Parts: sequence; C-alpha cells; structure tokens
Amino acid sequence: MTIARWQPALLGAPSTGAWALVHCQQQFLADANGVLFPRDWLSKQDLPVSSEHGLGHFEGRPVYLLELMEPAALPGAFWQGLRQFMLQTDDHELFRMLGYAAQIGTWASQHRFCGRCGGPMRQHGAERAMHCEECGLHQYPRLSPSMIVLVHRGDELLLARSPRFASGVYSTLAGFVEPGESVEQCVEREVFEEVGVTVRDLHYIGSQGWPFPHSLMLGFHARYVSGEIVPQPGEIEDARWFHLDDLPTLPASRSIARYLIDLYVAQRRGTELPQLLG
Repeated sequence: MTIARWQPALLGAPSTGAWALVHCQQQFLADANGVLFPRDWLSKQDLPVSSEHGLGHFEGRPVYLLELMEPAALPGAFWQGLRQFMLQTDDHELFRMLGYAAQIGTWASQHRFCGRCGGPMRQHGAERAMHCEECGLHQYPRLSPSMIVLVHRGDELLLARSPRFASGVYSTLAGFVEPGESVEQCVEREVFEEVGVTVRDLHYIGSQGWPFPHSLMLGFHARYVSGEIVPQPGEIEDARWFHLDDLPTLPASRSIARYLIDLYVAQRRGTELPQLLG
C-alpha cells in the first residue's frame, strides 16, 4: 500500500521546521521553489495575516496555511490561481493539498464573524470548526454538493459551453443540489432546465472534490430519452450533439468532466479505461 505524500490533519501550535502556504482571494503565493515556504521565515515577514490553520503533513513535514486579509508582495514571489496550478502541475498530491488549503482558507475568511449574533469567530481547539464564544454557534468547512452528468445516445454525446468557459471548450452539464432534492432528481431537473431534454438510466460513476471554491461533484452518465436541445438563456451559450469521432475541445484532463467523457468513449470503443484522480 502506497502512503500518500499529502495527509490532512488538525494540527496544534506550529513547530520549528514546518512549511506554510500563503493564500488570499483564491490565489496562492509561489516562487521559483514552489508554493511551500519555511513557516519560520514567513513569520518574520510583514504579512497581513488574518488567520493561521494547521492543514496536515506533506512528505512528513507539517504544513500550515496563512490566510491574508489582502494580497502582499514578497521579493521573487508571485500570485497564482488554483486553476493555473491544476493545468500546469502533474503532481496530484500537491494539487490535493492546494485544493484542501483553498477550501479551508475561503471558509475561514468567510466566517470571521458569527452569522447568528455577529460576534467574532475563533478556531475551535479540538475540531475543524469556527466557534462563536458569544452564542456558541459552530461553523464547519462548507461543502456544496452538485451533480455533473454526461448525456449520451449511442455514439453521440451532448456537450455544452457556458459563457464563462475558455473559447471553444465544451463540457458536460452540471448544477447544484437544491434543498430537499436527491442527487438523481437534481440530474433530471438540471438537464431539462439547461438544455430542454429528458434523461433516464442514470449511472453513478464517481465523485471529485472541486475546490472552486467548495463543491463536491457527483458524476453520472445518463441516457437521452426525448426533447430537442434548447439552451437555457444566460447559462448555456451553446449545446449540441457530438459524435465520438468528432469531439470539440474538452475540459482539463484532471477534471471529473473530462473523466466522464473519456470513460464513455473508452467503453464504446473497448479501449483501456481512464482513472479518475482523487
């Protein structure tokens, strides 16, 4: 059994020799050596730190997160978004660590004050939670469940693009689960809302944490039943059927969207099945 290089854990007070990540507004500070800085060195810099969190261990060394109130400059360093890291690095364990850190940092920055009484929130000493000493409210790291689905009919895939996508990229359909709704109901509702078609024979494929900023993507394949494609105004810029032999530009290879597509193509062609990262 291979031991993961990145292992999340609740850590206490920082010790000598710990690493630190610096996060602010969905970006990480990096330099020529990467994103991990000696924490002892960072503590001597004039950084506008709003909170610090023990994340876990990377290659056996403790890692802490410094969440900043505003971006700061350090000599030789630059800020880079998580999506850029996802596209640039082949280090899956490093990306898992950054994704985890991004979610913790975003959660901490959005829960500095209590949503019930307005009092200041503090980190709980025994669990990953923000605690209000005024009224006792606990706020745990937020996770937003959402479905993502590849709709198929034989050798054709229904792919769509959002106005927010990079030019030319088409992907699967996705949407957030509503209160009181099952994930399966979400699949059927979102597909009909976004492209006007009905589906059945839902097949759950797998899940992937998606830290943009705090989604948990639950992936499905679904068989087309009926309806003509009608893109939802403001949400879907274009949607159409693509043959397996004539696919458009697809999402990043590390994403569950790409995995759903590659898996179906491999199943239809009888080729080696891909693996879902994470």
